[in-house]
Amino acid sequence: MRYRVVAILLIVLALGAGAYFADTRLPAMLAAELPKAEAVLVIKGERKLYLMRDGQPYREYRIALGGDPAGHKREEVDQRTPEGDYLLDWRNPKSAFHLSLHVSYPNENDQAQAEARGVSPGGMIMVHGQKNGLGWLGGLLQRWDWTDGCIAVTNVEMEEIWRAVPDGTPIRIEP
Repeated sequence: MRYRVVAILLIVLALGAGAYFADTRLPAMLAAELPKAEAVLVIKGERKLYLMRDGQPYREYRIALGGDPAGHKREEVDQRTPEGDYLLDWRNPKSAFHLSLHVSYPNENDQAQAEARGVSPGGMIMVHGQKNGLGWLGGLLQRWDWTDGCIAVTNVEMEEIWRAVPDGTPIRIEP
């Protein structure tokens, strides 16, 4: 019994240390330095995000989307990721998810369509890493759609994207 308790404590400590290093130091050490992106392209059906330069992709990432990703976001609670042309207009270094870049959804058209239906279009759509404290599960979490409509990548990938994508970068989200 005593050895079982010690073993459980060691496992908990190891997982805690893994979460600490995965969420803080390790991504900064492993993320590649990339040229600045001129645009970002997301193809929802492929579950891919591409950094673009001179009209060509130069880096790609596997993404997780909202829990009901098919179709354009129509209202706040639909768990869809919007489709269309937007900007990555500001960043949050203290996000609840490892770094985040804001997608300028809703635009005027999105807002007008939601108002015509009498619903809120939602907002706060972000490109972000894993939930803080869970970065060590990044590869596993990327295997299914788990966000509320955001675009999620692993923490290491988010470190790269964070440095390569300046504020004001266009993002196109395709079906």
